[in-house]
Amino acid sequence: MTDDVVSVETPGSRDDVLRILKRTGISGVPVTKDGKLVGIITRKDLLRKSDETQLSILMTADPVTIGPDATINEAARIMTKNKFRRLPVVENGKLVGILSVADLIGAVAQMKIKTPIKEGYTKQTFALWDNTPLPLVGSIMEMSGYDSIPILNKDAILTGIISERDLIKNALIEDSVEVSDLSTGTDDDEWTWESIRDMHTISFGISKVQLPDKLVKDAMIKDVVAVPQNAELSECALKMKRSRVDQLPVINGNRKMVAMLFDRDVIKALIN
Repeated sequence: MTDDVVSVETPGSRDDVLRILKRTGISGVPVTKDGKLVGIITRKDLLRKSDETQLSILMTADPVTIGPDATINEAARIMTKNKFRRLPVVENGKLVGILSVADLIGAVAQMKIKTPIKEGYTKQTFALWDNTPLPLVGSIMEMSGYDSIPILNKDAILTGIISERDLIKNALIEDSVEVSDLSTGTDDDEWTWESIRDMHTISFGISKVQLPDKLVKDAMIKDVVAVPQNAELSECALKMKRSRVDQLPVINGNRKMVAMLFDRDVIKALIN
């Protein structure tokens, strides 16, 4: 586990979390109150609830936790079953660390597993054209449930990959003012209506997480780490660890993409 945990305290703001995720590149942080774990907030939460600013509403409350003496096999089983990317490690009610999929990938890399990834670890996926607008990419990523999507040029050659991490790096905070008319009544008495309206109209500031209007090719990672179909599992886990990526495109000899290898599927080796 990682014992130097980056966390946020509630009450707090979404902007604090956004700054942490942009600076560190991590995908989520625990939320604490008076030193105790009360929730966890992720990149998905920020992108899916772009209008919300309160941590208590954005976060997942009472997250599943694990103890420091649990095995990595048990952790992999919990994370795979629930599709978690991180598990807070709690001892005597206190947050003492966090275990991520990346930590388990490091364990798989050390195991020297020779099994080819094509034997039950790769998955079919879809790709997007490199001229797709970034806001549309964000919507597609949300609807599909994928954390990352390969990007192809007009010749169907793999040219990049876009992930939630890249979306957050490019995200903007857009501030505006909205007006709310809380008045009641009818237009029967113009003088009365004007008086009520003037007394009950209020203005308030809002902010939203917005993706800029640019093409995905201007935001994607272009130096893509890819692997062949016959690559070995631990070898691929080591590539993921060294490159700090969550996925590896699987390509044939013509650099045509044929599948994807996701880290959440690699860690299944720990429970098989």
